[in-house]
Amino acid sequence: MADILNGTFERLGERALALLEDVGKAVFMARSAFRWFMRGHVEIRQTATQCMRIGSDSLPVTAMTSFFTGMVLALQSGTTSQYIFNEPLYVGTVVGFSVVMELGPVLTAMVVAGRGGAAIAAEIGTMKVTEQIDALNTLGTGPIRYLVIPRYLACLFTLPILTVFSAASGICGGMIVSVWKLGIPSTVYSGDIWNFMKIHHFMHGYLKSYVFAFVIATVSCHRGLQTTGGAEGVGKSTTAAVVVSMVSILLLDYFATAVLVAFGI
Repeated sequence: MADILNGTFERLGERALALLEDVGKAVFMARSAFRWFMRGHVEIRQTATQCMRIGSDSLPVTAMTSFFTGMVLALQSGTTSQYIFNEPLYVGTVVGFSVVMELGPVLTAMVVAGRGGAAIAAEIGTMKVTEQIDALNTLGTGPIRYLVIPRYLACLFTLPILTVFSAASGICGGMIVSVWKLGIPSTVYSGDIWNFMKIHHFMHGYLKSYVFAFVIATVSCHRGLQTTGGAEGVGKSTTAAVVVSMVSILLLDYFATAVLVAFGI
């Protein structure tokens, strides 16, 4: 029994050390990217290409996800308030606040992590196992400057914009259900949003999208650069990038919310 416990603690210790080592490497990579960026070393063409791949290609999926999420929120909140108060009340407020402050940023980040993050990890991982990154180092073009910084900038630029479109799509979905299913006039639905929502409520979700974008770019680029083992390693790195990004988004969502609320945002 003692041997089993000792072995378990040893494995947990090894995993903890490996996790800390991974975090340290990711922080070092992010620091290097920031230093290169501050020197003005930005690949404009690569950044524009990544913005198209991560941003515009993810827009239909994020919009559709938030649209149906808004429909479900409106249906659930409307039927619940109808059951309690005999009429649907403040459906626009519930849908608007939920989508703008919480579900819009989180769902958008999840979709981008599953689509854009996987693509980033797979592309960089493939370059790593085929020794293309070694070739970049030989030519004097560092992988941080040529590969990492454009993906950081693309995530930080496109994810907040996708979040805004996602929130608008969710509110439109909720309006359709409110009007056609619950019998709420569109003026009442939109009035519930405009009368109660302030600019700091919008900024709450908008600022969180930058945190999620940084996490997605850091995890995906780090897992791609750490890829080993050929095609199998690329698959493992891609899966790890998506899983770690999604878990990190959910964890940081709470802490980011707590910080923003503490500052009155």
